[in-house]
Amino acid sequence: MRWALVRVALAVTVMVVAAFAVPLGLVVKEMARDRAFSNAERRAAALGPALAITSDRRELDRAVASTEDGAAGRLAVHIPASDQTGGRPIEIGTRRAAEKDLRTTRAYGRAAIAAVPGGSVLLQPTALGTGQVAVVELYVPEAEVTNGVATAWLVLAGVGAALVVGSVAVADRLGVRMVRPAQRLARAAHDLGEGRLGARVPEDGPPELRSAATAFNSMADQVVRLLANERELAADLSHRLRTPLTVLRLNTASLGEGPAAEQTRAAVAQLEREVDTIIRTAREAKPQTQAAGPGAGCDASEVVRERMGFWSALAEDEGRTVRLAGTDRPVRIPVARPELAAALDALLGNVFRHTPEGTAFSVDLHNGEDAVIVLVSDAGPGIADPAAALERGNSGERDGSTGLGLDIVRRVAESTGGDVRIGRSVLGGTEVRIWIGLDGRASAAARDEGRRRGKGRSAARTSVISRLTRSR
Repeated sequence: MRWALVRVALAVTVMVVAAFAVPLGLVVKEMARDRAFSNAERRAAALGPALAITSDRRELDRAVASTEDGAAGRLAVHIPASDQTGGRPIEIGTRRAAEKDLRTTRAYGRAAIAAVPGGSVLLQPTALGTGQVAVVELYVPEAEVTNGVATAWLVLAGVGAALVVGSVAVADRLGVRMVRPAQRLARAAHDLGEGRLGARVPEDGPPELRSAATAFNSMADQVVRLLANERELAADLSHRLRTPLTVLRLNTASLGEGPAAEQTRAAVAQLEREVDTIIRTAREAKPQTQAAGPGAGCDASEVVRERMGFWSALAEDEGRTVRLAGTDRPVRIPVARPELAAALDALLGNVFRHTPEGTAFSVDLHNGEDAVIVLVSDAGPGIADPAAALERGNSGERDGSTGLGLDIVRRVAESTGGDVRIGRSVLGGTEVRIWIGLDGRASAAARDEGRRRGKGRSAARTSVISRLTRSR
């Protein structure tokens, strides 16, 4: 596509330059010719007064010799025979014109131009006092006729070449602007086809390619969600097999001894091992869902609205008041859509599990220069020991908790260089604050260093969050 645009621009520009430069070059040449012969007519007319008052050869010789053209041998005067000339024609200067051209000029009584070797001659008729017509012949060399034409043509050629080069350069830049997004889209599609589910493309370039990039990213997110759902379904179905397997294992104990009983017990044990392997593989074989590169991630506002729409139905059934803020405009974050959705579901699920029915809750989204903050607040009894709740897996000691919810939230935040804080909400209950960095994934060493510094960074972030909250 890039070279096709360059070729089209080259062809169009060459045709435009040719359409304008060739006629303009011919006009320049004609103007130079007109200028040369206009000057020749003016110089030839300078002999008119002398011819009008005398036909004496010596006087005319002096008059011709006094002119620049006469001194250079380019001026001649042809006087027809008369009584004053002694019945013979007079010719002064160097003659170049043919006799028939002289006769034609006298007959028509107007200036004429005739071609001669090395250039042209201007034949200017001039009336004499005797009533006859003399002809002043002025030689104009070819170099004078074409004076300045070559320079003008070179300038036109240079301008035309500059236009061609400029149009090719502009077409090439436009081609790059169009081709690069298409190439990135093709590479991302190839990566996705090879199983790299984190492949995303920046949503930039021409509108059509931006639309294609948006559609591709949405498709990739959907593929990730489908695969995640498939793994969860496989793990769930495998987990459900454990109950009948346990019954089978207990029943095999009553089979007594014998080869058949031993074979049955071995088969049940093998089946249990296979089920355990399926569950472990489904839980641990998590594909790369964290998108990388410019334009990767998801729109946090869209994900928050979607998940709140899901949980709002249950909230309505339980008489809970729900408040949502900060999702009125797109907020792009470097987190894959399924990851953010899982983190929100974990936090909102905790609200429903650990607060009484009728307890209000809210979700606020704050967009800063270097971070996006998600606040999940409730009006419940709160968490007695927030620090202990954030310890990996410790939340599993609470009733109805698996201990994995806050771990999911922490992984999402730390994947961007952010973190998670638990405190007291303005509603009186618990507030979980997710800090999502916008500068990309932070290394583990950088996060550990930040944690060693501890309170200084926490105070700074608390200040920023307070300003963002007040701005709402």
